[in-house]
Amino acid sequence: MMLKKLIDLFEVRYGHSLELNRLKQCGLEGIPFVSRKMNDNGISAYVEPIDGIEPNPAGELTCALSGNGVLSTFIQERPYYTGFHIACLSPKILMTKQELLYYSVCIKANRYRYSYGRQANRSIRDILLPAHEEIPEWVNSFDVNQFDQARAPFNSTENSIDIKGAKWKWFELQSLFEIKKGKRLTKANMTEGGTPFIGSIDKNNGVSRFVGQAAIHEGNTISVNYNGSVAESFYQAVPFWASDDVNVLYPKFPLTPYIAMFIITLLKLEKYRFNFGRKWHVERMKISKIKLPTNSSGVPNWTLMENYIKSLNYSSSIG
Repeated sequence: MMLKKLIDLFEVRYGHSLELNRLKQCGLEGIPFVSRKMNDNGISAYVEPIDGIEPNPAGELTCALSGNGVLSTFIQERPYYTGFHIACLSPKILMTKQELLYYSVCIKANRYRYSYGRQANRSIRDILLPAHEEIPEWVNSFDVNQFDQARAPFNSTENSIDIKGAKWKWFELQSLFEIKKGKRLTKANMTEGGTPFIGSIDKNNGVSRFVGQAAIHEGNTISVNYNGSVAESFYQAVPFWASDDVNVLYPKFPLTPYIAMFIITLLKLEKYRFNFGRKWHVERMKISKIKLPTNSSGVPNWTLMENYIKSLNYSSSIG
């Protein structure tokens, strides 16, 4: 593969080197302020325009030159300001969005060469990257806009759902759910397969691996950790195996993914009540209470809960 120095592909210059604490922050309509963050596209805030300082143009790459996020590289699709130790990379030839993202990954792949004590300020121009003609064909065939509408709500409405104006009431979990315990399955006995194994973790929807054992719990239920990452809760759409550190909530009402998201938020609020010495075991969970909005009959207003979740950003991606 033919390699070229980064300086052969991009114009390299330093950013504005602005201090965020001296700028006036605002909402998402403001100008992105790019720092040395490793996530969120490097954006740490949105700020108001600064008199006499033009934002950098859209379509460039930003690259952190130091810190824990050294060589974290992102494409900026809006005019932007930068903090300290940020390089702005402007392509010397016309590049597609896919190609810019490809080079972002290639630059970041060199992170192992640097550390807190070895910055990239002087050497970034000499980083070797694939020549433009060496970019694989699949790069430009990839649909980078497939998630453009992911942020949209399920229901777009000008009238927000009045969730605060509803009458709320406490309900014991055992009145809403049948609560069942998971079952121990050791690593030694696990086989490879396609059944989700729900462990007491706080990410990946609780799925720690996939196993060959048959599912022991039904889908359209909620898993809740009673041990480990206590109170972390997830909606399980398909049948699964839950570990013995997990309790499973079987609804006594018509559950939808949207209602589940509403209830999961309330379950996670109970986290502060438990710790290593106080588990949220089945008997304790049965008498635990959550507060729900009700209708005129005093029963949970499931329609209100579902419509509220459907009105939120990203709800179009649920289900």
